[in-house]
Amino acid sequence: MRKLRWIFLSAAILVMTPAKAQTYDPNFPVCLQVWKWGGGTYFDCSYTTWDQCQASASGRAAMCLVNPYWNRAQPRSSGGRFY
Repeated sequence: MRKLRWIFLSAAILVMTPAKAQTYDPNFPVCLQVWKWGGGTYFDCSYTTWDQCQASASGRAAMCLVNPYWNRAQPRSSGGRFY
């Protein structure tokens, strides 16, 4: 019975696949999604402005997207107390 459990556990470990990494760089507000010939896409999140991304996408199978993981600068609180 132990051998059977060990076999199933070993098979489960061998079948597991690694998780995909995040494709968005949180340091830039605009990403370029590019479609590759033959299928598949990739993201290039290295643009600081929409116009910069649009210029890079021009003439390609690509489009610009707002980066959903962009680390926007949060307004700092004044540190005052509320009574």
